[in-house]
Amino acid sequence: MYGIFYPDAACASGADGSRKIEAKHLVFVGEGKNEYRFEEPNWWVNQIRQLADFYLDHEFGDEIDYHAYRTNLDISGDKSTSGLQETDTISRLVYGFASAYLMTGEDRYLEAAEKGTEFLRNELRYDDADRTYWYHAQEVNEDGSVRKILASEFADDYGAIPCYEQIYALAGPVQTMRITGDQRILDDANNTIQMFKDRYRDATEFGGYFSHLDPSSFIPNAETLAHNQSRKNWNSVGDHAPAYLINLYLATGDEAYADFLEENFDLITEHFGDYENSPFVQERFHQDWSKDQNWGWQQNRAVVGHNLKIAWNLTRMTNLRQNDQYEQFAERIAELMPDAGSDQQRGGWYDVVERELAQGEDYHRFAWHDRKAWWQQEQGILAYLILAGVTGNQEYLRLARESSAFYNAWFLDNDSGGVYFNVLANGHPYALGTERGKGSHSMSGYHAFELAYLACTYTNLLITKQPMDMFFKPRAEQVATGVLRVAPDLLPAGSVVIDKVWIGDAAHENFDAAELTVQLPASAADQKVRVRLIPADGVAE
Repeated sequence: MYGIFYPDAACASGADGSRKIEAKHLVFVGEGKNEYRFEEPNWWVNQIRQLADFYLDHEFGDEIDYHAYRTNLDISGDKSTSGLQETDTISRLVYGFASAYLMTGEDRYLEAAEKGTEFLRNELRYDDADRTYWYHAQEVNEDGSVRKILASEFADDYGAIPCYEQIYALAGPVQTMRITGDQRILDDANNTIQMFKDRYRDATEFGGYFSHLDPSSFIPNAETLAHNQSRKNWNSVGDHAPAYLINLYLATGDEAYADFLEENFDLITEHFGDYENSPFVQERFHQDWSKDQNWGWQQNRAVVGHNLKIAWNLTRMTNLRQNDQYEQFAERIAELMPDAGSDQQRGGWYDVVERELAQGEDYHRFAWHDRKAWWQQEQGILAYLILAGVTGNQEYLRLARESSAFYNAWFLDNDSGGVYFNVLANGHPYALGTERGKGSHSMSGYHAFELAYLACTYTNLLITKQPMDMFFKPRAEQVATGVLRVAPDLLPAGSVVIDKVWIGDAAHENFDAAELTVQLPASAADQKVRVRLIPADGVAE
């Protein structure tokens, strides 16, 4: 409900003296009580299809050619005059197209994912022995020449190689590998992980991963890094999991990736909690894990979405390897965040707030504004959806529904397409500066697509107990074992089974329903595989 609050008691008070808001605009989330449009089985499928079509139309038109790709798009989706092609924004868009194919089986989405992956491999990858690095970007000049850019040109990371940019370079290709089984992508991922361990990993007794490297020496403690020298943060430790590492495990079942996940989640539960001082995690550190509360814009401030992201991913990891510490950490965040980081009047999750209360304060002050960013809504929806599905806690389900209602009511641009970067506290679009566009260094086809893919997964398979179809297309020359792993995410063990499988138009019976694997027949041609997943305890009537 959007309306006007009248402070004048004469016109705003009821007979009982209560104050009133005069409703001017109502958004209904369903046609009746306890009906939610966003819990319909195909709600998120339709949404991801429209998102994919929006980016296909505006980035490429009739022919998918990534030489025409541009990072910066305005609010209507039109390209800017800049020739910038950032690695991470391409990779994130590739992730979106791959996820859209997983949900719809539309061949054009897979074509876009594979062509984007090839562009990244051919244009923006740099190999050094058995290590792989990724350029920050390349810029196409007016004369058609190309300038390769290794060090980041983004303000927070300027002149350095930030770990999170190397992490997100893998997001799209690895999601594509889940569909096709492309072993070249697996090689790239393994070589990039080797680079993380050789260059970013702290080999001292402190452990963990540094946030930045010097582009000349490739070391994390160079004085040229200034405020990023010998630092560690949420991105360099935790972002491995959602960006690529969970998906690598889902694609391969390799326990080495599970070990890497466990290493990073152990670091989070050991170092990030600061609950004697704040309901929010500590996000930035010096090498010895002492708090860094003077860094740049963050100072001693909390990014609400990072807290929610930790709760979401710890819960995913608990489904893989049961760990009471992970579970307790995730649920503590889930219990604290509504009071500390949400708008309990209008719905939605805030952006950046002060981590600690000053003397006499009852509420965490906003760092700059009370706007709400699209990606932080994603973290809230996914955190509470998976927590509700795993624990059965109805309060978590209520919070997931409120978060989904706010996002679907206000963030979808039903006129131009895509989603808004930010909205005002009341949900109305915020359209100024870099936050006006549908494409930028900070926004591409990732969070909105990831939300659609995983909200569909958690809602259908854990909450409403409905079937969910997934699509794969293993390449004949790429599938080494003949086994296709089709788990949609790290869900509770035994909660989901395969119901039916089709290869092409024909039913296929050779699958392990409980293990979520399909035995592929020998074939000289690519095989389009459709898998129907259902809850292990049956589908709701």
